[in-house]
Amino acid sequence: MTGQKLPVAIVGGLHADARRAVVERLLRAVPGSIALHHDLAGAAAKGTVRRTVRDTLGVRDEGEAPLVNDCACCALREDLVPELVRLADGGSTRLAIVELWDSVEPKAMAEVIDAQSGVLTITSVITAVDPALLLPCLGNGDDLADVGLAAAASDRRTVADTWARQLEYAPVLAIVDEGEADDEDRALLAQLHPTARHIPYESGELAEASLAGFDVEAAAARQHPACALLPQDADDAGVGTYVWHRTRPFHPGRLYEALEDLCCAAARSRGRFWLADRPDTLLAWDAAGGALCVESAGPWLVALPDAAWEMVPPVRRAAAALDWHPEHGDCCQHLVFTSPGLDRDGLSALLDSCLLTDAEYAAGRDSWKLLPPAFDAFLEV
Repeated sequence: MTGQKLPVAIVGGLHADARRAVVERLLRAVPGSIALHHDLAGAAAKGTVRRTVRDTLGVRDEGEAPLVNDCACCALREDLVPELVRLADGGSTRLAIVELWDSVEPKAMAEVIDAQSGVLTITSVITAVDPALLLPCLGNGDDLADVGLAAAASDRRTVADTWARQLEYAPVLAIVDEGEADDEDRALLAQLHPTARHIPYESGELAEASLAGFDVEAAAARQHPACALLPQDADDAGVGTYVWHRTRPFHPGRLYEALEDLCCAAARSRGRFWLADRPDTLLAWDAAGGALCVESAGPWLVALPDAAWEMVPPVRRAAAALDWHPEHGDCCQHLVFTSPGLDRDGLSALLDSCLLTDAEYAAGRDSWKLLPPAFDAFLEV
């Protein structure tokens, strides 16, 4: 294999037992495979991250990497790539399986590894899922630091939002179902990420999927608020997904007052939205575990000068075309809510009440910009 790129499969997820089961299955199913794992537990106290390299026969190598900038994830990045390059140079590894630690998100690691595309090639990103633990994790608004899963002193993520990103980034979900999950759990999983391949971890398809190929740029585009592949309307086993789409901006004050009810209305909600006082700014909505993250995702496409359109990725232009309005282009509301026991009518009424009234809308953009701002704290203005 010398001179060829080393195939790398990334396996992640907060469900540690399920993740380990998936990695062990891949080691057995793909001859010549090796698993690398960096244990970040207690890294801050010890000042080091523990690295383990193993195959089907057991541990082949162990070592420690020092913390970088008091950040365990930074230490992982600094140590992981040289280890993978070393395996590539050895020429005998058919597949390197990178088993991420509990709260490490696959997107960041995939992009780090992809930067070494001359030597390494990512062939899959897999999130291991125990369906019985899906809703408990998605509803857990605790900070990672409070449950011992923070990757750095500055880590402010929660269990719920971390788990949501781990789940939604991976095109393959390896299902470790020990019989404790019910129909509601399985319906929730199907609706949260309907485009993913759901593969039982003991299936022979898992080895095939681990070598199928992975496009880092396309994966990032699928997560970008401007062109994300959001779930569609669905209703099964008491679980619902509601897509709310409108072409009128939110009144900032009324939306802000409704945030608590909106965040608690569903186990998971995400999408893009339009505030009247920031009419040119595409805003990202990302909520899980009762907590909401609002971020600017740059300008709406219609707000860009014509010359800038050529620099916009085709997938972004295609997404904008689907939402295009003759008066205000791609500016719109596109929010998706998924949860057991979802109250669609209540959600629709609450969201609609936050939009500009006919009179406010007719006043025009100059008037909208004078509305009292309500989201400055979210956007750190």
